[in-house]
Amino acid sequence: MSAQQALRNGRRKLGWLLVILGLVLVLQASFTTAKAELSQVLLQQAWAKTSTTTPIVKPWPWADTWPVAKITAPRLGKSNIVLAEAGGEALAFGPSLLNASGSPRTGEQVLIAAHRNTHFTWLKDLKTGDTLLLQNKDLIQAEYQVVGMQIVKFDDSGIEVDPTDNRLALITCYPFDAKLNGPLRYIVWAEPIMSEVPNKVI
Repeated sequence: MSAQQALRNGRRKLGWLLVILGLVLVLQASFTTAKAELSQVLLQQAWAKTSTTTPIVKPWPWADTWPVAKITAPRLGKSNIVLAEAGGEALAFGPSLLNASGSPRTGEQVLIAAHRNTHFTWLKDLKTGDTLLLQNKDLIQAEYQVVGMQIVKFDDSGIEVDPTDNRLALITCYPFDAKLNGPLRYIVWAEPIMSEVPNKVI
């Protein structure tokens, strides 16, 4: 075999390798999206069964998390079931109420995080003034109004559970079209529309 033929064969093999690698990446992305969509169907079913008397309804038998709330952006027609945080794995299935989150009942920040390429892709379309609805297991709903967005480093977010701060923070990675994880986070801040928050939410 001549050197020229060997070079051609090498290029052909490299081409096929790149095609296969591309297919693997496409299938992986499709699987992640499909898993996210299927999980929301199962979470919706679990959410429908969740109530004061049965606050923990697992979406599937081996789940280590469960629905605790529902977040809705009416203008965008988007909503997601929010899960109790159970480590990073919960984020694969839906937004998570962070363990560091305070409770609106006590006037603290509510912190909800999700992936930018699945459940929180709609954060980029929110505008100042938009209404957000947060519903608890008793179907009691609190209204918030978006007051601003912020891009911060993951280790310098400025988010602290503060008994005097009753805002809602929705958190995801940034930029939205990035393929790899990076140090930046995108935060949507919203303030309660009602001045009295107790008895309104989770």
